[in-house]
Parts: sequence; structure tokens; C-alpha cells
Amino acid sequence: MTETKTRARPAAVTLTVGAEERIANLMALAPEGAIGVRLSTPRRGCSGLAYSVDYVTDEVKFDEKIETPGGVFYIDGASVLYLIGSTMDWVEDDFAAGFVFENPNAKGACGCGESFTV
Repeated sequence: MTETKTRARPAAVTLTVGAEERIANLMALAPEGAIGVRLSTPRRGCSGLAYSVDYVTDEVKFDEKIETPGGVFYIDGASVLYLIGSTMDWVEDDFAAGFVFENPNAKGACGCGESFTV
């Protein structure tokens, strides 16, 4: 009988140090009962899909779970296919602050950058 070997698969989304630090900041300010933050891609905006980051109070069966130094980061199970190979960063400048995504699956985006197509 041959032995079955499993290997860890890479996370669907790579988090930069800036994104991990922002998750830690969010968890430090999290409402009672929050167990992490969750990335999803709801249908919204002129291009079809948008990125949404929200607090999570319960684990969902098919969500991907990524342990970070500052807290748990979840990826919506229905959104994983749209996000595979993406990098998530936190960027701040004099005028704005927010998560920024480098998504190889995005085929287009709206002019304001709030939504994307796959």
C-alpha cells in the first residue's frame, strides 16, 4: 500500500507586511465577538465585482483561513477563484488610505478603481 502525501497549498492571496499590520490594527479596534476580518467580492460597482473587508464573528465552512501575526484573515469561499494569485497591500498617503489589490484575474476595472471584472 502506498502512502498518500499531502502538501500545504499556498494561500489564495498574499498579504504584504503593510496589510498584516493593518489587520492587526483592525483587530485591536474590533467590536466584541469579532474573530477576524474577511475579504469578499460582492457584486457591486460599474465593473461587476468589488473588494470588501469586514469583521467576522463566525467561521464559515468554505472560507479560506490565513493566520497572520495580528489576527485571522478569512477569504470568502465564493470569492477565492476571483482572487487566486492576488497580493493585498495597505497603502497610505497624504490624501487616502486603503487596501490595494494586485489581482492577475482582473480583466478590467472601472475608472474610480472601486470594482473589477474577471
